[in-house]
Amino acid sequence: PEAGLSPRAGAVGPVTPTVPDRREGRTRKGRLAHSEGHAAEWTAALWLMVKGYQILGFRLKTRHGELDILARKGRVLAAVEVKRRATREAALDALGPVQHGRLVRAAAAVRKSRPGLRALTLRLDLIALAPGRLPRHIRGLAAETDLDGRYRL
Repeated sequence: PEAGLSPRAGAVGPVTPTVPDRREGRTRKGRLAHSEGHAAEWTAALWLMVKGYQILGFRLKTRHGELDILARKGRVLAAVEVKRRATREAALDALGPVQHGRLVRAAAAVRKSRPGLRALTLRLDLIALAPGRLPRHIRGLAAETDLDGRYRL
C-alpha cells in the first residue's frame, strides 16, 4: 500500500486516508500556548466588559488575518489584539508593523462586511497581559513607527 494508506478488508476501489485531529500535530508546549492564548482572550474580554464595552466576537477570521476580539463602546468599534507574555513590557512590544497592517485590514474587512458596523469609528487596540499584573489597555495604536520599527503608544 501507499505511504499513509492502509488497506481495508474486502474494500474495492481507492483507500481514503484518515484525517488526523488538528490538535494531534501540536506539541505539548504548543497546546499549552494555545490554551493560554484562549484564557488571555477571555481575561481581556472581561476587562473590556468591566470598562463598558460590548463584546461582538472572538477570533474572527478574515482573508487578511484573525481578530482576537471585536468590541463596541458607543460609536467606536474596537478590534482588539491580545498579547500575553512573561512581562507586560514584552507584551506591549509583541505587535510588529507587519501584524499591525494585517490587523487593520482584517478589522476594515469585518466592518465592511457587516452593515450595522459600517457607521462606527474603527480603532485598533491592544491589551497586554502578564502574570501577576493587571491588564493594560492601549487604545488607538498609532500608525507611525519609530526608528526601531515599534509602534509609538
